[in-house]
Amino acid sequence: MTAMVALLRGINVGGTSVISMADVRQIATECGYGNVGTYVQSGNLVFTASQDPDEVAATLRTAFAESSSVEPEVIVRTQAELHEVVAANPFLDRDAEPKQLQVVFMPGNEPASVAGVDLESFAPEAAAVVGRELYMYLPNGMGRSKLAAALMRKSGTSGTARNWRTVTKLAAMADEAADL
Repeated sequence: MTAMVALLRGINVGGTSVISMADVRQIATECGYGNVGTYVQSGNLVFTASQDPDEVAATLRTAFAESSSVEPEVIVRTQAELHEVVAANPFLDRDAEPKQLQVVFMPGNEPASVAGVDLESFAPEAAAVVGRELYMYLPNGMGRSKLAAALMRKSGTSGTARNWRTVTKLAAMADEAADL
């Protein structure tokens, strides 16, 4: 069994939860996943599974569609992949608070992109692509970020963002799930 994290996009919209974390855990358990846990009310699911991540994402998408009124985008990373995300953050050398660092996780296996966005014009905000993830340094936070808005508008992304505190907590939870 491999520890994994599923990031569900669109289940907590504007602070209004469209599905409870108890229901999220129940759906994952009914899919046959083990050591199921959630973190905060924004679609962070940690579990163990024997399927590959793409199969897990498809299984969860189907399960949510059949069990609820929600059809979230489901992005899955293994424990090892999540630790690679943590290690690869190009903005860790900045003296930033966790809420100033964001990671946008992209679905599937396509690399993230900032093509067509003049990153320099948004300084001191910054963004960098590492594989399937888009890292952002947003000194005034995500909600006020002109860079984040430009990147999301330009990419039309179906990715989902998490702040640094959540990313590192999910990595630790994946470690715990693997040890159970």
